[in-house]
Amino acid sequence: MTKYFGLLAIALLISVTSFSQNIKEAAKGVTYGEVTNAKGAIPIADLAKKMDAKETLNAKVKGKVLEVCTKKGCWMNVESGNGETTRVTFKDYAFFMPQSLVGKTVVLDGVSTLKTTEVAELKHYAEDAGKSKEEIAKITKPKKEVTFEAKGVLVL
Repeated sequence: MTKYFGLLAIALLISVTSFSQNIKEAAKGVTYGEVTNAKGAIPIADLAKKMDAKETLNAKVKGKVLEVCTKKGCWMNVESGNGETTRVTFKDYAFFMPQSLVGKTVVLDGVSTLKTTEVAELKHYAEDAGKSKEEIAKITKPKKEVTFEAKGVLVL
């Protein structure tokens, strides 16, 4: 019985810690995940060009957050120019983003990947974003895109 109580206490502590980080206000200077800074960050609009023909690239980029997953903040879309966005996820789902991050400029430190996102995954993201059934039904083709996995996010 004591063993189960101990496990329950640990699970509760982890839940509370995760929840408290997720509701932390996205104020200037707040860091999520690993601590990072703005030194050497390039505009995210330059990322695809910087990648050239590489499939992955360690990078530090900055951009404006347009959308955060409404379910629990497990991804966000950052403006990357010409009406395009870059989908950002978080290393090992170790941290999440609050909705208050929308409209803020951030620095992302992590790995950029050129990948093809399948239709099922695109529809899943659209559902997480609260898109209508009609909008989701229009997703019929995979999308080749640059994605980003952040190990640290700094609010500017």
